[in-house]
Amino acid sequence: MNQSDFDFVTSELKRRSGIVIGPDKMYLLESRLSPIARKEGLDSIDELIGMVRRRRDEAMMKTIVDAMTTNETFFYRDKTPFDHLEQTILPALKDSRPGQRLRILCAACSTGQEPYSIAMMLDQRPELTGGLPVEIVAVDISDRVLEKARAGVYSQFEVQRGLPIRQLMTYFTQQGDVWKLSDTIRSRVAFRNVNLLDPLTGLGKFDVVFCRNVLIYFDLETKRDILKRVSAQMNEKSFLLLGAAETVVGVVDCFSPNKSARGLYEKSSGQRPGTSASGIRAA
Repeated sequence: MNQSDFDFVTSELKRRSGIVIGPDKMYLLESRLSPIARKEGLDSIDELIGMVRRRRDEAMMKTIVDAMTTNETFFYRDKTPFDHLEQTILPALKDSRPGQRLRILCAACSTGQEPYSIAMMLDQRPELTGGLPVEIVAVDISDRVLEKARAGVYSQFEVQRGLPIRQLMTYFTQQGDVWKLSDTIRSRVAFRNVNLLDPLTGLGKFDVVFCRNVLIYFDLETKRDILKRVSAQMNEKSFLLLGAAETVVGVVDCFSPNKSARGLYEKSSGQRPGTSASGIRAA
């Protein structure tokens, strides 16, 4: 891939999705785009990019962006965030939101394992919410992964990654060599195509936001912009969960770290510096 094509693709990726691809990641571009070129009957990536640039092919550009997004996910991934939800977040919200509906957002949800994990956990443990209704909204930029998420059909390999056998037997039905999630759990998650770089106001307000292993692909300015707009869509005394390699520290001041739960942040609301929204002194 020549420098001009590389600059064109990486510029479009950043503009459309926020993903930053440096010169050291050219191999990643080539490995993700080669299958697209072959599918189109082209001999090289250069031909593919040349075609997109000549025709201003919007549909193909969307395909390229989709191919470059990382869709790695599995049920109950990393476990710790789900422990935080069970042990810290829901007890706090149950007490502070009497009679209200709780809303949970899963950003960059990929093929749906994260929001479905939450839905299964809440179905098995209704006491966690004290009878409060819960709405789970899951968003992603890719129509391809959202289609799979809505279908709720997973391979043997996918259900073996993190899903307890009891939940597999309770919520899934085997259909040949795949497993289909029950309509009951599927109906508890609303999937929407949303680009985190676009306005989020149409999503409404949330009490919990899972935004895990997303910010690592963005530069500092984009991280800051996304976190500020996510904060604007969160109720007071609400919670943000990031990935293990992600933090708000040094990025924005609209969230404060929870001292006792690593990777958990609370929306700041005019409290004293260094103090979290619940009054717990931040780490």
